[in-house]
Amino acid sequence: MVAHEYAHGWVAMKNGDPTAYQLGRLTWNPLKHIDPFMTILLPIFLFIAHAPILGGAKPIPVNPRNYRNFKKGDIAVSLAGIVTNLILAVVFAILIPLLYFPGTAFPKIAQACALLQQMCVFGIWINLILAAFNLLPIPPLDGSHVFKYVLPPAWALSYERISRFGLLIIYALLFLGGPLLMWWLYPAIIGNQFLCGVSRGFALPGVRCLM
Repeated sequence: MVAHEYAHGWVAMKNGDPTAYQLGRLTWNPLKHIDPFMTILLPIFLFIAHAPILGGAKPIPVNPRNYRNFKKGDIAVSLAGIVTNLILAVVFAILIPLLYFPGTAFPKIAQACALLQQMCVFGIWINLILAAFNLLPIPPLDGSHVFKYVLPPAWALSYERISRFGLLIIYALLFLGGPLLMWWLYPAIIGNQFLCGVSRGFALPGVRCLM
C-alpha cells in the first residue's frame, strides 16, 4: 500500500502538482501513510466483530488544479497506484525463481529462502487483488476517477458526490455482492494462477502457491 500511495504522489508531481512532496507524504516511510481510522481502528473493529476486514492507507493529498492537463493528470494519478501493484506482482513472481537457486545451493539458508518465497506468493496475490479492487468504479476508489470521464458532465458531478457514502457501498458489496465481486476480481484470480503457475517449478519445499 505504501508503494501504491507513493506512486500517486510521484505521478502527481510529474504532472505539475507538488502537494504530496510539500506535505512530506512523498516518502517510503510506512508511518507517514498510516491513517488512524482506516489503517488501525476500522480493521480492529471489524476483526472483533468477526466481519470481513477492510482497511486502507491515508490517501495521498493531491491538488488536481495544479495538473498541467486536468483530465490527463487525473487519470494518470488515479491509475498510478494500480499500475504499481501490477508491477509489484510481476516482481514478486520473478523473485521466486531467483530465491530457488541460493535455497538449493546452500542448505543452511534453504528455510529462509522458502519463507521469502512464501512471502512473494502472498505478495503476488495481495497486489493483484489491490489492483482489481481499486479499479472498482465506486468513489473514491481509483477506478471512479477514470469512469467519471465516460459519463455526461452533469452525471459525473452527481456521481462524484456519492464518495461520502463510498465506504458504506464498498462494505455492502463485500456483504451482499459476493458473486458480482468475484466476477470483478476474476482477472486478478487468473493473473495469480498464471504467475504462480510459471513460478511453481521453482518453489522450495513447504512453499504453497495460492491457486
